[in-house]
This record gives sequence, C-alpha cells and structure tokens, in this order.
Amino acid sequence: MTKAAVFGTGSWGTAFAMVLADAGCEVTLWGRRPELAEAVNTRRVNPDYLPGTELPAGVTATTDAAEAARGAEFTVLAVPSQTLRGNLAAWTPLLHPETVLVSLMKGVELGTAKRMSEVVEEVAGVEASRVAVLTGPNLAREIAERQPAASVVACADERVALRLQAACHTPYFRPYTNTDVVGCELGGAVKNVIALAVGIADGMGLGDNAKASLITRGLAETARLGSAMGADARTFAGLAGMGDLVATCSSPLSRNHTFGTNLGRGMTLQETIAVTRQTAEGVKSCESVRELARRHGVEMPITETVVGIVHDGKPPLVALKELMSRSAKAERV
Repeated sequence: MTKAAVFGTGSWGTAFAMVLADAGCEVTLWGRRPELAEAVNTRRVNPDYLPGTELPAGVTATTDAAEAARGAEFTVLAVPSQTLRGNLAAWTPLLHPETVLVSLMKGVELGTAKRMSEVVEEVAGVEASRVAVLTGPNLAREIAERQPAASVVACADERVALRLQAACHTPYFRPYTNTDVVGCELGGAVKNVIALAVGIADGMGLGDNAKASLITRGLAETARLGSAMGADARTFAGLAGMGDLVATCSSPLSRNHTFGTNLGRGMTLQETIAVTRQTAEGVKSCESVRELARRHGVEMPITETVVGIVHDGKPPLVALKELMSRSAKAERV
C-alpha cells in the first residue's frame, strides 16, 4: 500500500488526505495541535476546518513530524506559502530519502519571488524530478463532500506525475498530468490575486460585465507573465489556468474572493484579516506576483491595482477609476 504524509491540517490538506485515502493510500496527517490530531484519530473529524465531514479510516493524524514522514512515498506540503521555507527546513532531515514532495500551495514567496516548487528544491536540496505540484479548481469543501472535480498533477518528470496521478485518482477526483510546472504554479498563484479583484468588485456592487472583464483580463495578465517565464501558453487554457480562475473568482467558498468582497464593502485590511479564519494567499502573494512581473518586464495592471487597495490603502473606487482610465489599446491575450 502506498504511504503518504500530509503536512498541514487545514481544509485543503485534510480534503486531499481524504482523496489519497479513498484512492487506496495509507495517509498520515501532521499538525501542531494535539487536540486536533486526537479528533481525527478518535472521532474521524477535523472539527476546525471540515466540520461535519467524516474522514476515511485510511487517514490518521500525529503531532510528530518524524512519525508522519516515516516511509512516505509522497510527502504533501499543505501549509501557508509564506511559512513553507521555515517549516520545510525543520522537516527535511526527517523525510524519506526517495519521497516525492508534492506542493498544494498556491503562492509566490515574498522577498525572493520564488514559486513554491523552487522553494522546495532549494530548502530540501532535491532535484526538480522529485517535486510535484497539484493544482486546479479544487475548492476543499466540495472535494471533502466527494463532489466531482478535476485537477492537474505537474512534475518535470512525467513518470513521477503519472505515479502521483495513480495515487490520487478516485471516482470523484480526476487528475490530469502535465510537465509545465511553471505554468501550473503561476496559474494557481495569480488566480488568487484576480479573485481578490473580483471579490472587491462584488463588494462594491459592480455587475457581471465588470467581473467577467476582470476574470478575462486577469487570465491575460497571467498568460503574459507565464510566457515571459517560459511556461506553455496552453496551460492557461486548462484546469490550472482558466479552470482554477473561474472557480476561485465565482465561488463563495473561495477565501480570496470573500476577502476581496469584504474590502470592497469598505472594511479595512486589518478588519478583514480579523474576520478571516483561514489564509487568503493572494493577500501576500499579490506583492510577490507584482515583483515577478516587474523583474520580467510584464505589465499586470489588475495585480498592481490589487496591491494598491490591499497594501497601500487606496480606496477601491479611486483604484477602479484609475484602472478604467488607462490608455486604450488593442486586445492582446
């Protein structure tokens, strides 16, 4: 039986642990809090992040990172992207020497502007062939309810992607393989920024035309950045690009959309953070995505606008007027 470790007991880490168990893997969840591990092991629930969902028998939990990592063929990383570097540095000595490191994180590191797979390779000292990314329109609550969903497993080594595909393929969860790690990661990271923008538009009471425009032009921004970074343009038309963008920008289950909606309604950044229980990755990643764009000479006006609202305190109405008054030009995607 394939053994997998999932580091992170949030909603997505727990939901993916369920997927792995339903696919026949033996899964150990790692988390910091003993009471949560006990709830998983004795009551088969994660009451904080997936209340009301019964976890499969193949999922157990521990607070001992060495115990979780022992013998794991796949080590899944499901922590907030800005905490990855510190956490992984502590976990690396415990990892099975041939484990495949799987990133569920959709962010870009502040300061370095590195994608999550790049951080994993650097900190764990592994080759790209041992790092995989799972991404796509994967809202955790729906997957925990075993509603149909598709995803992408990306790795530079297609054989590794195929192994991971087999390890997480269930009747309700359909993974596709891809070798374009850059494109898949950018799609997952930038869509959070665009979802903030769409949420802000919702909070301001703007209509569907405005939101559709943000989604479409947001995808164009993502594809421009991807092209500059060597990604395959076809990736952005697939699950890791358009698919993830549509789900995150349109669902009330999306943390980033909800965060943006509160900002659009007039709440301050600190007020919005106070009422948000889980990490909205786009809040921090919008700055690192903007940094990536500037390094590559790519124009990303929606991303710039989101940074202005979220971190510079620019009123959404002022930001909207500035965005709409930009010089007219031909549409190029």
